[in-house]
Amino acid sequence: MFEKILVANRGEIAVRIIRTCKELNIRTVAIYSEADANSMHVQMADEAICIGKAPSSESYLRVDRIISAAEITDVDAIHPGYGFLSENAHFADVCENCNIRFIGPSSRAMNALSDKAVSRTLAKKAGVPAPPGSDGLVENEQEAKEIAKRIGYPVMIKAIAGGGGRGMRIAHNDMSLVKGFYTARTEAEKAFGNSGVYIEKYIENPHHVEFQILGDNRGNIIHLGERDCSIQRRNQKILEETPSPLIENRFKDLRKKMGKAAIRIAEVANYTSAGTVEFIVDDSGSFYFLEVNKRIQVEHPITEEVTGIDLVKQQILVALGEPLKISQGDVHFNGHAIECRINAEDPFDDFRPCPGRIEMYYPPGGRGVRLDSHAYAGYMIPPTYDSLIAKLITHGRDRRDAMDKMNRALNEYMVTGIKTTIPFEQAILQDPNFRRGVYSTSFVDQLLGGARRELIEEKA
Repeated sequence: MFEKILVANRGEIAVRIIRTCKELNIRTVAIYSEADANSMHVQMADEAICIGKAPSSESYLRVDRIISAAEITDVDAIHPGYGFLSENAHFADVCENCNIRFIGPSSRAMNALSDKAVSRTLAKKAGVPAPPGSDGLVENEQEAKEIAKRIGYPVMIKAIAGGGGRGMRIAHNDMSLVKGFYTARTEAEKAFGNSGVYIEKYIENPHHVEFQILGDNRGNIIHLGERDCSIQRRNQKILEETPSPLIENRFKDLRKKMGKAAIRIAEVANYTSAGTVEFIVDDSGSFYFLEVNKRIQVEHPITEEVTGIDLVKQQILVALGEPLKISQGDVHFNGHAIECRINAEDPFDDFRPCPGRIEMYYPPGGRGVRLDSHAYAGYMIPPTYDSLIAKLITHGRDRRDAMDKMNRALNEYMVTGIKTTIPFEQAILQDPNFRRGVYSTSFVDQLLGGARRELIEEKA
C-alpha cells in the first residue's frame, strides 16, 4: 500500500479523498492556495503546503509547484481529484517521470481520449454511435457554416477540452452560429487554455445518461451502472440520480446495451482507473456517445451508495497495480440514490455565484443521508473557484424513498450568510414531472419559466 499520497485538489473532493486514505491508513499531503489556508482539507491532511496565490493559474494548475510539494514531502502518489489537472496527460507524464504514481488513467489513455473530437473518432472505431458532426476541429466560421448546412440546424458548438458546460453554444441559424463560434472559442481559451471547438448535431430535449466504468492495468474493465444527469443549468449538472428513471420506466434494455458500449470504448482506449462514458438518449430510445470523463466524477457518490463500492479506494488499488477483484457479475444494484449539488449561487438571478462568509451552518443527517462537504460555520467561500460547497446524497429502497429522504434533508439543511441553490432543489423535488421521472435537459428552463418561477421564489 502507498505510505503517503498528495491530493492535488481542494474543496469537497480533497476531503473525500483524504477520508478514504485515512481508512486505508495512508498519510496525506494537502496543497492549498493562499485563499484556502483555512479550508477543511488543509486541516484534515497530515501535512499541508501552500503552493501559491488564489488564482488557480498560480496554484492548483502549477505542475511545477505541485511536483515540488510532492518531492519535498516524499509522497508515493498523487490523486488529482476532478477538475484542475485531473485530465491533463502532461501532468500524468511528469508524475510518471518523477517516479510518482498518478492515481488515474495512464497518460497514454488520456491521449487516446485527448479531446472530445478525438473521442468521437474512437467511439466510431468501437462501433458506438455518435451524433452527426465535424470530423475534428473546426478552424473558421466558413467551415462551421458548411458543417451546419450539411447536418442541419440546430447544432451544438463544443469545446474539445474541459467540461462543466463551458465553451458550449447552441445555434439555430447562420447568425447565431457565427456568434456562438467565437464566443465558445473565447470561453474555452479562458477556461481550459485551448480554444479548439467542434460541431455536432444538437438533439433537442435529450436525456443525459452516463455510465461509470472501472478498469485495471491487466485489461479488466467493468461498468457500475448508469447515472441520469439531465437536470442541468447552463449545461452544468445540478442533480443526478441512479438508476435513470428513463431507463427504469421506458427502456430497460438500454442498460445492457449502453453498458456494453461504454466498456467497448474503454477497451479501445486501453482505459484504466475510474472514468465515465457520457451519452445522450432521445425520446425514441436511441443513444449517442458524447465524451469520456477521464477522472472521478463529481456525482460518483450515488454510484457508491447503490453498489457499495468505494471508487476512490478502487482508483488507489488500480494505481498500485492490483487487479480488479470485482467482476461484472459481482456488481449488484441496491435501491435508488439521488445527489443534489449545493452551490453558493442565487438560482433566481441566473445562478449568479454568491461567495462570502457562512454564518450559520447546520448539516442534515439521519438514515440514508450522506453529505460530502468542506463547508462549516465561519468558512469564507472564495470568489476564485467553483461555487460547489456540498453534495447532498440520499439512498432509499426505491426512488420514492430516496426522494422523500432528500426532501427531508433539504428542509433540514441550514446555511445562512450566503445564497445557495437549496430552495431551487427543494422546488425540483416537489415538481410533479420530476417526481414521475419525466424530464430532460430542458427541465430547469421549464421550471424557471413564467408563473412557476414566481411560485418558487415566493416559497423560497
